[in-house]
Amino acid sequence: MAKVPAAAVAASGLIGGYGVARWTKKRQLGGVVLAAAGATAAQQWKRQAGGKAAGALTAAYVAAFAGSHPLAKKVGAWPAVFGVAGAVALASWAVADRRA
Repeated sequence: MAKVPAAAVAASGLIGGYGVARWTKKRQLGGVVLAAAGATAAQQWKRQAGGKAAGALTAAYVAAFAGSHPLAKKVGAWPAVFGVAGAVALASWAVADRRA
C-alpha cells in the first residue's frame, strides 16, 4: 500500500476540518477531523524527522489553524484555509517528507 505523505495528511486535516465544520454546522466534528489528521501527521513527522522537527511542525499546524481565523477576515474563509494548508504542507515537505 502506498504511503500518504505527511504534507497531504496535514493539509487535508486543515481543509477537511474546516469543511466538515462548515457543512455539518458542528464545529466539534470539524475539530475531530483536524485533531485526527494532526495526530497522524505528527506521528509521521516524528518517524521521518525526529522529535524536535515533529514538535515544530505540530506547532506550525496549530498556528496555521489559529492564524486562519484572522486571515479569513481579510481574504475570506476558503482562501485562508487553503493558504495555511499550503504553508503547512510546504513546511512538512521541506522538513520531513523529502527525506522519506
